[in-house]
Amino acid sequence: MPVIDVVPIDKPPLNLNIKFMREEEGISQEEIAKKLGVKRSTYSLWELEINQIPLPRLIELCKIYSCSIDYILALNKKERKYPHMKYDIDYTIHHKRLKEIRKEHNYTQAKIAKKLNTDNGVISRYENGKTLILTSFLREYSKIFDISADYLLGKIDEKINLKELAQVNS
Repeated sequence: MPVIDVVPIDKPPLNLNIKFMREEEGISQEEIAKKLGVKRSTYSLWELEINQIPLPRLIELCKIYSCSIDYILALNKKERKYPHMKYDIDYTIHHKRLKEIRKEHNYTQAKIAKKLNTDNGVISRYENGKTLILTSFLREYSKIFDISADYLLGKIDEKINLKELAQVNS
């Protein structure tokens, strides 16, 4: 039985750009769902933010739209993609970067777990590469530490500070 990630009731919506981007490209929900290998109804629930889009599907959308994860997650509202952006995430580095950024900010696993309303075990699994981070947690990590989700996932190698980026783009 497939597991569906549902946005917890106490979490605000992600305000993803996926509907905007789909409409901008003139693609129907049916077409994009087919490209992603899911049912239209599944995709529709992601657009409505009733269900959370799994990170692997989000990464596929980035490939389809040739854009950054930050852009789809509305963390970078101006730049659609970064120079030297890789096509895919780096599955060998993302867990190390999550840990590195947490430690740079003097956060314990317990402190970030509390901010994300989860437990230490979840953070430990993310940082040890045992579990791919949930899309909502990735977005919150990026916001808490003002760091690009594309950097955290290894799509770019430059640490991009989101607040600085927003000021430059203003």
